[in-house]
This record gives sequence, C-alpha cells and structure tokens, in this order.
Amino acid sequence: MAAKSSKRSQRTGASAPEPRGEPPLSLDRIVATAVELLDAEGLDGLKMRRLADRLGSGVMSLYWHVDNKEDVFDLALDSVLEYRGTVGSEDWRADVLHMLEDWRASMLRHPWSASLLPRRALGPNILARLELLSKTLSGAGVADADLNVAIWSLWNYVMGATITLSSFDLDADRASGKQRVEHHYPTIERSGLLLDDDWDGVFRKGLDFLLDGLAPR
Repeated sequence: MAAKSSKRSQRTGASAPEPRGEPPLSLDRIVATAVELLDAEGLDGLKMRRLADRLGSGVMSLYWHVDNKEDVFDLALDSVLEYRGTVGSEDWRADVLHMLEDWRASMLRHPWSASLLPRRALGPNILARLELLSKTLSGAGVADADLNVAIWSLWNYVMGATITLSSFDLDADRASGKQRVEHHYPTIERSGLLLDDDWDGVFRKGLDFLLDGLAPR
C-alpha cells in the first residue's frame, strides 16, 4: 500500500488528459464511484470499462490515478472501513463495543467488503482501527503478551458474524429444516436456534462473552 500511495502522490498536481466534454477525474471520484458500483453489482461487477462508463470517462484516463483494478479494490475497501468515532471514555468495554459494532455495520452496508477484506492488503483506515483497538485494550490492562490473541480473536468474531449474516438465509433454512429438526435434534429444537433472528442481540452478547475473558482479573 505504501508503494502505491507513493506512486500516486507523484501524480499530485497533474491533471489527467480527459476526452472533451467529460468531467474531470479525481482519485476521490473514482473511489466513490467504485464503491457505488460494488454496492450495486458486487465484486464481479467491478470492471474498469464499467467504472469508466459510470464516470463518463475513458478507461485510459483511470490509469492516470490508479495502477489497475486491484488498486481500485484496495482503495474502495479501505474507504468504507474508515472509523469516524471517538474513544477515550472511562468505560473501555463500551469503547470496544462501539468500535466493533461500527466495523460490523460498515461491512453490512457494503456486503462485498467482508469477503474482500481477508484477501487484500490492509490499508490505513483498517490499520488505524486496529491501532485504536489495540491501544484501548492495552489501556484496559490486557497484557502485551496477550494483545495479539485478543485482537485476532475479536477480528475473527466480527468477520465471522458479518459473513454469516450476509450469506445465511434463515428463512430458507426454516422452511427446509423444520421437520428435520423436530424429534431428531431436541437441543436445537428446544433452544430455537433456527428461529432466532436477533442478529444484533446475538452479536452483542457473544462479544460480551469475549470481553469477559479479556477483562483483567
């Protein structure tokens, strides 16, 4: 990411040659339009020609601002994961809960991001999130020796919860699995596992379980 940013910074101050009558391009416009395209059509829908058409630009003009489609993916992903909240209250758990609920909500607004994040380089916005989370946990008394385990456990929890909600069709499973559950899987039937659609409540309670384990004793 640093090398790409450095390469783009060398273009600062220059203007991409645009076909007559087309609006001027900027990196911000390209990234914002790429996010719109990804939201509308998913990962497979992001083609450089399609992106250029949405921008009213020629394809070659895009390459004045970005290196390739992979660069666009990195920039779009990082842009939707920017954290605008603040922390520093006296309640570290509330700060962590807010950070992670915001992270989950950001990915749910842009469902493609949850499947894209594990495959991309970590950009400055996600690194800033991780730094803030690490600083908050460290300040709460989590030992340095345990910090990496704590961060990756929370990362895995947020990613798993988000991907599950994005891809799990609970209604379809209710319809096809109800009779299979009855009398054959009594614990699942008793708990109402396949009837529970309180995704937000489940996320918060599960996070409480994790934070209970991280709380200094």
